[in-house]
Amino acid sequence: MILWSITKVTLLDWRIISVVGNIADLHGDNVGPKGSLLPLGINPINHRKLAISSLYEGRSVFSLATFSRFKRILCKLVIAVVASLPISLGAQAADSEAQTVPVEVREIGGLIPVGGTIVPYKEVTLSAQLPGRVEFIAGEEGDRFPQGKVLVGLDEDELLARRRAAQAQIATAEASMRNAGVQYSRERRAPRSNNMMDQFMPGNPMSQFIGGDKSRVERRADLYSRQVQIEQSRHGLMQAQSQLQEIDAKLRDTKGVAPFDGVVIKKYVNIGDTVQPGQPLINFADVRVLQVQADVPARLVNVLSIGAPIEARLDDAKKTRVQARIAQVFPMADPTRHTVRVKFDLPEGSPVAPGMYAEVMIEDPGVGPSGEYAVIPISSVVWRGGLPMVYVILPNERTELRLLRLGDRVDRDHIIVLTGLVGDERVLKHPK
Repeated sequence: MILWSITKVTLLDWRIISVVGNIADLHGDNVGPKGSLLPLGINPINHRKLAISSLYEGRSVFSLATFSRFKRILCKLVIAVVASLPISLGAQAADSEAQTVPVEVREIGGLIPVGGTIVPYKEVTLSAQLPGRVEFIAGEEGDRFPQGKVLVGLDEDELLARRRAAQAQIATAEASMRNAGVQYSRERRAPRSNNMMDQFMPGNPMSQFIGGDKSRVERRADLYSRQVQIEQSRHGLMQAQSQLQEIDAKLRDTKGVAPFDGVVIKKYVNIGDTVQPGQPLINFADVRVLQVQADVPARLVNVLSIGAPIEARLDDAKKTRVQARIAQVFPMADPTRHTVRVKFDLPEGSPVAPGMYAEVMIEDPGVGPSGEYAVIPISSVVWRGGLPMVYVILPNERTELRLLRLGDRVDRDHIIVLTGLVGDERVLKHPK
C-alpha cells in the first residue's frame, strides 16, 4: 500500500474536502476489494467523515490500482471548482493602458455568413493579338483613363511596310482593270482584222472569198475575252483591297484601347518586352461599381432571388455593414465543391477595393429562429485548464477572471458567448 496524505490545509481545503466527500458518496456502495475507492466494510453514512479524517490524519484509504484514477478525477474537479469561483484581482486596479471593448449584443440565428471577394462590375484583360515588341504603355496601376484611350501599343513598322505594298498592288490592279475596259471598247467599236491585205486595202472584195472578214462567232469570242480581262482585273483589285483591310485590322490589334471609363488594375508588361499572341498585357476595370462574388453552398441558393436585399459585412477598419442586392446567380454548381457562384451589388461609395474580403449573410432554412446573444472578440478569450475565460472590467475598474460558455463564431474575429456575460459589460481585448 502506498500512503497518500495531505498535511497542509490551504485556502481551498474545505472545498476539496467537500469534493472528496462527494466522491465518497458516489463510489461507496458498489465497490470491490480490488477496484474500490474506499476499503470494504465502511458504512456509506461515514464516507464523508472518513474522507475528511483521512486527509488530515494521513491514513491510507487508496489502493495503488485506484490511486491514478482518483487523482485524475480530483484534478478535474479542482479545476472546475477554481474556475467556478470569480477570481478577483481586487488588490490590483485594471491596467489603464489595456485596451477594453464592450460586449456586443447581436441578433444571431437564421443567417450564416458566406465569405466572398470584392470584384469590379466591369473588368477586362487586354491581351496581345499578334507577336511584337511593346512600344507604348499609357500609365501605371491606379491611373484612370476614359473610354477609347490607347492603353498599350506594339511595334507596327513591319505592318506599315506591308500596308504600303498592298496599296501598290491596289494601284496596279486598278490600272489593269482600266486597260481591260479600253480594250473591250475598242474591240466592240473597231474590231481588229488578222488579214494583211485588209490592213492595206480596206474593203478588199477578195476577203469574202479567202475568209479575211471576221465571222460573227469570232467577234463574239473576242468581246468575251475582253470582258474576262475586265473581270480578272476587278478580282485582282478586290484581292489587293482585302489584303489592305487585313493589314489595317492587324494594325488596330497592335493597340489596346480602353473599352470603357476605368482604372488600370494590373500591368503585366513593360516597354521593350516581346510578347506573343494571347499573352496578357493589362487588367482594366471600372471600380465605381463593385460587387461581392461568393461561392454559396448549393442548399442555400433556393432562398436567393435576383434583386433581393441582403446584408454584407465589409472588411474595412470600421467593419462596415451595408445593404447589398443579389445581382446574378450562376445557373450551374461547381461539381467539386458543390457551390454556386453568386454576385451581389454593393452600394456606390462603399469603403472597399477589388480583391478585399467581405461576407454576406444568407438565410439558412435549417437554422432555427434568431435571438440576441453576447458577442466578444476571439482575442479576449483566455484558456485556463482547458476552460474558456475572459477578464471582465468591474465598475470599480478592477478585473475579474470569469468562466464562459462559448457558441459558434460570428465571423473571423468574433465569437458568441452563451453564458457568462451580459451586454453592458466590458472585457479586455488582448489580455496578457
